[in-house]
Amino acid sequence: MAGDRDGGEMTTRRNLLVMLGAAAGAPRALFAQAKKPPVVIGWLHGTGTNKASLTAFKEGLAALHHTEGASYVIEARWAEGRLGQLPALADELKQKKPAVIVTYLDVATQAAAKAAPGTPIVQAVGASPVDAGLARSLARPGGMVTGLTNLPGELSSKYLELLIAAAPKLKRVGFLIDSTARHARAHQETARRALEHYRVEGRFAEVGKPEDLRLALAQLAKEEVQGLVLMPSNWLAVEGANIAKLALANRWPVVAGPQSFAVAGALLTYNSDALALCRRAAYYVDRILKGAKPGDLPIEQPLNFLLTVNLKTAKALGLTMPPEIMVRATRVIE
Repeated sequence: MAGDRDGGEMTTRRNLLVMLGAAAGAPRALFAQAKKPPVVIGWLHGTGTNKASLTAFKEGLAALHHTEGASYVIEARWAEGRLGQLPALADELKQKKPAVIVTYLDVATQAAAKAAPGTPIVQAVGASPVDAGLARSLARPGGMVTGLTNLPGELSSKYLELLIAAAPKLKRVGFLIDSTARHARAHQETARRALEHYRVEGRFAEVGKPEDLRLALAQLAKEEVQGLVLMPSNWLAVEGANIAKLALANRWPVVAGPQSFAVAGALLTYNSDALALCRRAAYYVDRILKGAKPGDLPIEQPLNFLLTVNLKTAKALGLTMPPEIMVRATRVIE
């Protein structure tokens, strides 16, 4: 009898241990079942020369406690400057069913909005979505597009100011204008007002595609311009090295927006801090992933601007950069 009692007690203990072990393992099993797969974030970039932009965006997400591979994965598409490929790349992203698409350049924003009209879109860098008809206003976008704008139209008059400060003896300045840009005429009017203010002559050359560049710059050379301003344009930004080379051959100081132009040989560039904008885009993605509607998130304007000075180009042109420019420079290429 005693043996039967002892055996029964041992069996009861074993059963209790099995039950406790099962209970202890249950939360882990439930957690494994409840764990959500990482969300897909689309990334549509108009160029391919600035991979640091994606790194900056990921840094912004990390600061908001998002971990790549665990909470999100990136599906990145790069047009490599071939802007005509953006619609096809946007279609590819749509097939990945992203929770949100982040865009770099307003043409990328437009392509994404057309390909995936039901997907929230956060513009990191680009002209105003309001101007493109993708938002009702900066304060209340109202649709599926939000994010940031780097205001290229408002910067165009600043380029002439910087050029004259760097080369005050200029009497005639050339302007290269993208004829396909949405606001080409508005940019030209802004330039004309700036020319009147600084009392210098202006000559304008319009280009619609890369093959037009040589002819347009040759036209400006015949008109004896002494410097060159590049008006805001998506595809002209991709042609920085080519334009800088042709301008240096004519001994023209060049002012443009994208910093890549200064790296390619332009004298000065002035634009919003693109990497800061990409970091800030993470805030919008975070809000959207947490349930916010893109149309309720105001589109922000940039706070930080970068002035890049290429002293190698200045030396080649025989120019001495004035202290008022050097003290404002955020980057100097020597």
